[in-house]
Amino acid sequence: MFTVPGGQFAGDRLRGVVLPEAGSDLLLLRADGSYQQDVRLILQTDDQALVLMTYRGVRHASAEVDARRARGEQLVPSEYYLRTAPFFETASAKYSWLNKIVSVGVGTRGADEVKYDVFEIL
Repeated sequence: MFTVPGGQFAGDRLRGVVLPEAGSDLLLLRADGSYQQDVRLILQTDDQALVLMTYRGVRHASAEVDARRARGEQLVPSEYYLRTAPFFETASAKYSWLNKIVSVGVGTRGADEVKYDVFEIL
């Protein structure tokens, strides 16, 4: 289990920060070597609205790629699979559209960070 140290997000319809230490990342190593994610974050938009973001996901790579990642080497996204299914909850009228969408996240790993491109499924 990991706490989420914070972060930022930006898109066409909202931007803001991931509140530091206000989320959790439960990472389960499966018997087949893949990882299952169960994450909860609190997002704060630049106009102070709060949004709960939850997602489950899967990450897997070859043993060689995992060893390179553990050494802090830069990886090419095509060398591993990192996908999530985010959902959102907010009481904000401005961002209520988030309560009604299904989305997919595609992750990329840096040396000490993870970035996601999140896409609304239309």
